[in-house]
Amino acid sequence: MKLDFDGEKYRLASDQQKAWGRVLLSGLRLKGDEKILDLGCGDGVLTAELAQLVPDGLVLGIDASASMIRTSRNDHVRPNVRFERLDINAIDFNAEFGLVFSNATLHWIKDHKKLLRNIFRSLKEHGVARFQFAGDGNCSNLVRILKEVISQERYAACFRTFDWPWYMPAVDEYRAMLDEVPFAEKKVWGENADKYFESPEAMTKWIDQPSLVPFLACVAGEDRQRFRDAVVERMISETMQQDGTCFEMFRRINVLARK
Repeated sequence: MKLDFDGEKYRLASDQQKAWGRVLLSGLRLKGDEKILDLGCGDGVLTAELAQLVPDGLVLGIDASASMIRTSRNDHVRPNVRFERLDINAIDFNAEFGLVFSNATLHWIKDHKKLLRNIFRSLKEHGVARFQFAGDGNCSNLVRILKEVISQERYAACFRTFDWPWYMPAVDEYRAMLDEVPFAEKKVWGENADKYFESPEAMTKWIDQPSLVPFLACVAGEDRQRFRDAVVERMISETMQQDGTCFEMFRRINVLARK
């Protein structure tokens, strides 16, 4: 299934993803002349911030979504940043980058054994991989509700051949997988990043973009809006707190590896 996310909607609904990304940025130790690969650059905000950290270097942001790349190119024109439409599964670089970076993206990639080998090959000697993505238990409310709604009689036929879009492993599982790749140094750790959305509207933006995109692609006509509304209404109803916020569990996997 080919998906195309909405770069403009994502720009307005991704404050949490950007907050996580800025934590990653704050921990980087850069000289300023590195060549950096940003896997899943989204709307390009963090890619541009990476570029500010390497004024004598270059940052390449890639994303499979044409809309994301269009938004990135429109919003972030800098001499040392480039954006290319490229599927992460198709990267084939050889010792080109001092840093491979990714924030809140790689749970969309199903084959991480291939991914880790490709990242390793992309890095120069002593290059660093630093990324964070969703792990086991992430978005447990949304996952549960989605599974319940797609199993309803009205929608079951639409999802008969549906391939679940996310890979969210346990920390120990991912650590064992990383151990198969010959990085000189490697570290994997989990993080609890649970969030209270300030309002139902804020949660709805996050659900709509990008979480629901692969599911809505399976539903046609009037059922598409009905499906979307069923998921959103249940999420708000079941996660609303007394103060009007909406709660969701966010469990992340962090990786730091050096070639």
